[in-house]
Parts: sequence; C-alpha cells; structure tokens
Amino acid sequence: MKYLILAYGNQQDYDYLSGKDGGATPAEAAAVYEFLTGFSGALAESGELVETQGLSAPVLARRLCLRDGAPVVTDGPFGETEEVIAGYWMVDCASFDRATDIAAGLLKAPGRLAEAGVVVRPVMGSEGEL
Repeated sequence: MKYLILAYGNQQDYDYLSGKDGGATPAEAAAVYEFLTGFSGALAESGELVETQGLSAPVLARRLCLRDGAPVVTDGPFGETEEVIAGYWMVDCASFDRATDIAAGLLKAPGRLAEAGVVVRPVMGSEGEL
C-alpha cells in the first residue's frame, strides 16, 4: 500500500537553512541535506521509495481561491497558518505501522527539521486502501 509522508516547515525554516540572519552554518545545512539524502537513499535501497521531492520556499508559492465566483490569487500558500508542506516521500510498504516507522526516522534529523513534525497519510486507491 502507498503512503504519503509529509514534512512541514515555515518560511523561517527555509531562511534558517539558507543561513539568513544568523541561521544555520554551512556545516549545519550540509548535515541536514546529508541526513535527507541518506534517509531517502535507504528507502530507495529497501524498494519502499516511490518518489520524494522537496518544495520551494513559501515566498515563491501562490494560493488560489474563489471569492464571489471569481478566482483570487494571493502570494504565499498560507490559509489559516504559516506552516506549509516542505517536502514529501511517497512510499510503498507493507502497512500503516511500517509507514509510521519510516516517518519517525525523519524526527532524527539534525537541526530544526523535526520540530514541525511529519504526517503520514494513506494514498486513496492504493491496494488495501483503509
């Protein structure tokens, strides 16, 4: 069955990793990227990784909604919160428990990456759908 593991963050997290305003040092940022590369590599080796991507900073996003029947475009992805999806991993594994175990591995990331947490969701239409 397929599961989507969603990693969350905010604009300040992106700024921190880029070293803005006293953010992460190059070594700290490199440690985060090295961790993520190893995490994804281990999933690829196990055959459980379907796809993974990081998403660009929230300041580069646009949000669309309808107001009075007309589309309205605003800068940023923010609805009621400043928290956004920072990246995802699509995995194909034996159970929801296994997907949860995989996601828990992200909480071992260095720095602030784990502070926003992760969410695991089954993919609709996947074999054995819940």
